[in-house]
Amino acid sequence: MSLPLPVVSRAVGAIFRLALSPRLPTAVHRRVLEVLAAGLPLPDGTVTRADRLGGVPVEYVTVGATVRPTTVLYLHGGAYVAGSPRTHRALTATLAQDSDTRVVAVDYRLAPEHPYPAAIEDALAVVDALVAEGRDLSSIAVVGDSAGGGLAAAVTAALVDRGLVPACLVLISPWTDPADRDFPADRDLLLDRRWLERSAADYLGAGDPADPGYAPAHRVPTGFPPTLVHVGTAEILRPQVLRYVEALRRAGVPTTLTDYPDLWHVAHLQATITEPAREAVRQIGAFVRAHVTPA
Repeated sequence: MSLPLPVVSRAVGAIFRLALSPRLPTAVHRRVLEVLAAGLPLPDGTVTRADRLGGVPVEYVTVGATVRPTTVLYLHGGAYVAGSPRTHRALTATLAQDSDTRVVAVDYRLAPEHPYPAAIEDALAVVDALVAEGRDLSSIAVVGDSAGGGLAAAVTAALVDRGLVPACLVLISPWTDPADRDFPADRDLLLDRRWLERSAADYLGAGDPADPGYAPAHRVPTGFPPTLVHVGTAEILRPQVLRYVEALRRAGVPTTLTDYPDLWHVAHLQATITEPAREAVRQIGAFVRAHVTPA
């Protein structure tokens, strides 16, 4: 099924303006996102399985019978206060199909109940468990969107500091500095700056906003693997994303930026209902296939 992009855009804007309203409590945001995602179709042959890795809940996602012995570690968005493997299943299933690999979506702990560093601790515990299973880092791609994109950058930095480098990194509209308030507008099609600011404070807790684990923009990304970055031209996070792309390039990281004039913040979530979003995920799948090495 593929609906015209303007139709999907209007529907997404109307729905998420309400779903992510800063007037609503976090519990409502979480529930609404789960309900909305449950209505999205999945690729034929999608198989999901809930499990635990390193003591952390995860969801394994595969599509079809042929899967290369490689792994995508997926870190979902949701401003560190919402989202789950279930809210991102249409995206992770499409990515599993396009990369012909197994996706491991991490159900990391959320703020405000579990502020920083809970999320990065959970993500690293999953990586350690994958390595303990015999997975080489060259067979693992790290992918994340929005807050999950910032988390993916922070996880990659932590791994690089330990002498472990994933095969590649994919950042979809990454929120690499939650404390940054330099937004070009109060909102875009999906995001409201008030919701972002509240969520950033919830995630920080009693931490330091300049801690590179919380805000990977404060860490020079030296030693990072080849990186693909997606962002929409109308997103309020775009200036921050472009600054991070420049930091990657200055650090000598092979970096590909795809700037989408017609797509909104993480439109990849609608990959199963509109072709332009589907094509964006297809590019990620090709990037992953080109860089991961079967274990």
